[in-house]
Amino acid sequence: MYAPQLEPMAPRLYRIQRVRRETEDTFTLEIAQAGGAVPTRFAPGQFNMLYAFGVGEVAISISGNPGTPETLVHTTRAVGVVTNAMSHLKPGQVLGVRGPYGTSWPIREAEGNDVVIVTGGIGLAPLRPLIYHVLEHRERYGKVVLLYGTRTPEDILYRREIEQWRGRFDLEVLITVDRATGHWRGQVGVVTKLISRAPFDPYNTTAFVCGPEIMMNYAVEGLQKRGVPSDHVFVSMERNMKCAIGLCGHCQFGPTFICKDGPVFQYDKVERLLAVREI
Repeated sequence: MYAPQLEPMAPRLYRIQRVRRETEDTFTLEIAQAGGAVPTRFAPGQFNMLYAFGVGEVAISISGNPGTPETLVHTTRAVGVVTNAMSHLKPGQVLGVRGPYGTSWPIREAEGNDVVIVTGGIGLAPLRPLIYHVLEHRERYGKVVLLYGTRTPEDILYRREIEQWRGRFDLEVLITVDRATGHWRGQVGVVTKLISRAPFDPYNTTAFVCGPEIMMNYAVEGLQKRGVPSDHVFVSMERNMKCAIGLCGHCQFGPTFICKDGPVFQYDKVERLLAVREI
């Protein structure tokens, strides 16, 4: 895990290089530090706080390549005041950035194992840096499987990149949608149905899961039925993070804080808390 900046509440200035529309309500920002300063390295799974001047700040996972930290990439959905404002930004405009913060996916510990990635909707964004790392160091891992589900074909993120991944012989990509539209001829159904047919050795697997919490619970249940131990499953939980340093208390999750103790957790460490409705 890489440490955040020395002044954790002081944003650095980043200039927008590119804004890419992924779906009707989802967009990707590519940004670089203004003034050509030394880039801040990050680990897959960590997040930044992005500050739109005059509007506010929001926590967004880093979704770019950890091997090229000079360009930060963040994919998010325009669902609130801050992210709506960010969706209208243009190249050349400036954002404030704090981070990186939080725990990361245990990619070193997964070496030698099969890797199974289960994700839904925009949950692919926090897992994308992990995919980049695994593919860059492909010889260190066994089978690599990506199981991805979205509401409709129009909601699939990173379409061109996914097609490139599907063309690889060393990566298995299975995609499903909840509702088929247009010319879709692929799998229809929830992403958890893909787990039973995915090619991996459950007793030699590390699984990474990100998506809505109900989807993650069912995904872990499916992995457990295949024989994957709970302590080999890791989930990312991004709920209510406001300050990133554990001061505001918005992201308190039982005895932990998502921003400080997460967002990546070993599933067996939070399984009990996820079952408590009030939390």
